[in-house]
Amino acid sequence: MNDTIHTASSAATLETRLARFALHSARAGEASVSYREAAGEGAGEDDKEALPLVLLHGIGSGAASWVQQLEALGGARRVLAWDAPGYGASTPVASASPVATDYARVLADWLDALRIARCALVGHSLGAIMAGAFAAAHPERVAGLLLISPAGGYGAADPTVRAQKRDARLAMLAELGPQGLAQQRSANMLSPHADDAARAWVRWNMARIVPHGYAQATHLLANADLAADLARCVGKVPMAVAVGAQDAITPPEACERLAQIAHAPFHTVPRAGHAGYIEQPQAYSTLIESTLTRTFSTTELKA
Repeated sequence: MNDTIHTASSAATLETRLARFALHSARAGEASVSYREAAGEGAGEDDKEALPLVLLHGIGSGAASWVQQLEALGGARRVLAWDAPGYGASTPVASASPVATDYARVLADWLDALRIARCALVGHSLGAIMAGAFAAAHPERVAGLLLISPAGGYGAADPTVRAQKRDARLAMLAELGPQGLAQQRSANMLSPHADDAARAWVRWNMARIVPHGYAQATHLLANADLAADLARCVGKVPMAVAVGAQDAITPPEACERLAQIAHAPFHTVPRAGHAGYIEQPQAYSTLIESTLTRTFSTTELKA
């Protein structure tokens, strides 16, 4: 009983902190996109020229999962975290079996609506697939691309493998629903070092997925080929890849292969799992900031 109370309290603390970043909505073409924003009010005069930082979440998450990065990074620049199409209050994409460009198109429309011509882009897991597709289609709009524990997708795999991966995840969704997924799958997102607050926050976010949007994202994962998009970005977009040393979902060796394809620096974060930015927020916020200022040149990150 005491463990349950402590876990609920841990999630409530982060939910309270989230209230600082109100949920907004913007029209993106024919769609609506919900998002959270740290407006960078504390930035100095020089920092106000910095391009916005855009954060894209993974398949079992949402904009709220980035609250600790909104807090840590939002003083120096404008930081935005969206709910991907089909998540939160965002309109789903039209296709029942979408491809990465479907999400990239909505991302472009959303950035247009917010009058963001260029940005630094961070994608976690499935969000890396969306980020990679956007960067491949609009390299001039991406000052830098950081992929955290990127999911590569199964688009280049044998059709039988793609179908098996897709159908197994869809069956799990149908059987468990969002609450069941949160209870049974959230532990896989973290390393053994994660504290109660991190575990509670992963469950909180996963329990709030929208089944239809999650099903579409499952099809996206089956259809996507991130490696192909990254290859198209080489020489056009500065890139970097990072992964938790104990990530069991997108293991370090798989992420390093993507970094090699992207000709990008590769970082391993100790004592972190797949949702490393939740369990090791300081390490990941520092990584994001250092990547912005070192890997991506100062010139690239100015408007």
